[in-house]
Amino acid sequence: MDRPLEIAFHNLDSSPSLEAEIRENVAKLEARYPQLIGCRVSVEAQHQQHRTGNLYEVHVVLSVRGGRDLAVSREPHKAKQRYANPDVRTAMRDAFRTAERQLQTHKDQLREDTSTPSGSALAGQVTQLLPGADHGFILNSVGTQLYFHRDSVTNADFAALKEGDAVRYVEEEGDAGPVATKVRLAQEA
Repeated sequence: MDRPLEIAFHNLDSSPSLEAEIRENVAKLEARYPQLIGCRVSVEAQHQQHRTGNLYEVHVVLSVRGGRDLAVSREPHKAKQRYANPDVRTAMRDAFRTAERQLQTHKDQLREDTSTPSGSALAGQVTQLLPGADHGFILNSVGTQLYFHRDSVTNADFAALKEGDAVRYVEEEGDAGPVATKVRLAQEA
């Protein structure tokens, strides 16, 4: 991941074993999805209930290339319906399973958006990469330059791009005009 893992505990003390389990789950996600660039995990004890057990809510926010965040929440009332005695590990396991499904769906959508020749992906060429910057520019087929952010690169590392590289991208309307999103390094045949 490009950014360090963030872990927060609310209304309960942090635990080395819980933190280790979170790091292990995030490492599994990162191994399966190299587009994962950041992750925030929040574990919260909702209520201190002596008779029915404590309820826990786990939030996982995954940042992926393309500038998108995928958010997952494991809601305590659903766990209460499914399990007799839900605990923090049950909520965490369910949240990470859901996160994995969301990452797979996101990966499938990226594949659909940019991999088909008849899709909306356009051909272009990297024309400008400023040293130390988190963005660059792509020259499109009509001779204009389109801005793209490092998080928009889907199948390569932004740092590995070079001026002159052939890319495929999706053009979208940004705040200041058209921008390139879902930028993929073109595969040489």
